[in-house]
Amino acid sequence: MNAVTAYIGIGANLGDARGNVDDAIARLARLPGATLIAASSSYRTAPIDSSGDDYINAVAQISTTLGAEALLQALHAIEAAHGRERPYRNAPRTLDLDLLLYGDQQITSATLTVPHPRLLERAFVLVPLLELAPAIEVPGLGPARNYLPAVAGQAISRL
Repeated sequence: MNAVTAYIGIGANLGDARGNVDDAIARLARLPGATLIAASSSYRTAPIDSSGDDYINAVAQISTTLGAEALLQALHAIEAAHGRERPYRNAPRTLDLDLLLYGDQQITSATLTVPHPRLLERAFVLVPLLELAPAIEVPGLGPARNYLPAVAGQAISRL
């Protein structure tokens, strides 16, 4: 399989959130079948549709020969290594890894939707994504930068 460029959203707000985000990036760099190309700055954001402490967020860009579903399973394994629990939707979390974009593919399956359905609605994803790829196009939706005005009211600060 040819390598695909994928973008991973990273977030945490329990425990050592900043350390967990940094460790997730390090684990992505060691992931078999993947090469870490770049990681954004870390950002502090208030929870959206959630509760608890502020989140630490980042986005990683990888090149991977893993299929989208296999990559998703690898991300879940990294979350599990950090004690991720899913007691209810949008619960506070030690680590959250979301497959945001997988090449130019649009995927809808029982376990995966790519592009990530809330990618363009969340400053904590959009701002670090645009830091890495200012001209990125979201398959089926156009330039990601066009969606920045819609998230301008969401508090986000670079660490």
